Amino acid sequence: MTTTLRQQLLEQSITIIGQARPLIEAIGRKDRELESQLRRSLGSVALNVAEGFGAHAGNARLRFRTALGSLYESQAALQVAAAWGYVEQQAANHIVAALEAFGGRLYGLSRR
Repeated sequence: MTTTLRQQLLEQSITIIGQARPLIEAIGRKDRELESQLRRSLGSVALNVAEGFGAHAGNARLRFRTALGSLYESQAALQVAAAWGYVEQQAANHIVAALEAFGGRLYGLSRR
């Protein structure tokens, strides 16, 4: 796993966090607990990706799988927020789609 791949994935996860920030802030005005859970799960994606690249084979796969689980949690939190009317469905779908694309890359790493 090259430094370039590590940097690309870390940058992609940070970009998604930046894109989600306005939604997270909107969610926080209505539901602090959901906001906190979404912040933690998105942060966990980035942090576990970084940790996965610093670990050995078996542990690396576990970190990437953990990141993938946090990614799924983030997608669900955004969908829940849209269902409650905290954010627009279209805005949530945009971030969910970005996470889905990123998740494909993570899935590949978790299978190595």
